[in-house]
Amino acid sequence: MATKETIKKAFIDYVLTEGKRPNSVYVFAKKQKMSEADFYDLYASFDAIEEGIWTDIGQTVISEVKAQDVWAGYAAREKALSFFYSFFELLKRDRSFAVYSLKHAPKGLQTPKVFEGLKNLFLNFSDEILNEGLESGELSDRKFFAKRYKDALWAQLVFVLHFWIKDSSAGFEKTDEAIEKGINVAFDLFQRSPIDNLLDYGKFLMQNGSLKEFVS
Repeated sequence: MATKETIKKAFIDYVLTEGKRPNSVYVFAKKQKMSEADFYDLYASFDAIEEGIWTDIGQTVISEVKAQDVWAGYAAREKALSFFYSFFELLKRDRSFAVYSLKHAPKGLQTPKVFEGLKNLFLNFSDEILNEGLESGELSDRKFFAKRYKDALWAQLVFVLHFWIKDSSAGFEKTDEAIEKGINVAFDLFQRSPIDNLLDYGKFLMQNGSLKEFVS
């Protein structure tokens, strides 16, 4: 009997063998010795299969990193790094599919359908670790901008994904370097800076009338 797992494996095998998706659900179902009705009981489309594969990878990584004994003691930056390293380590097992999926994804400003599940999962995960960083004071709670930190991390994940599929270095060591540098730059920007201190000071002076007296 077909399951979501067997359909995903069969779909991956098909697209990597043929270099394209099946021409129709009928053709795919027949090849798997199942009816169209059985297919639609599990997935609404080929997009849904591909989306499920990416979402499952993200969920597996989140479950694995959170199960680490050291997880609770990590700062937000370390948790982000742990996710990124683990994500690409796990993705090595399905690199051929990842390359196929990324190269065939529609280009444009909107997130392709097949990545929507992963994106939502990642943004919720990012929200969680970033909120911890804001509460601990590790990150600067800037008005308007703090809510966009998670979008910056998603953009970083997308960037590294495209970097990784082109990376020809041994063990994808350049990808590891891109992760380290990218996450560190992002979190350096998320943290308090001299500019934040200057703005806080200016706000204080305005509220207490000192700045107004100075400039008048």
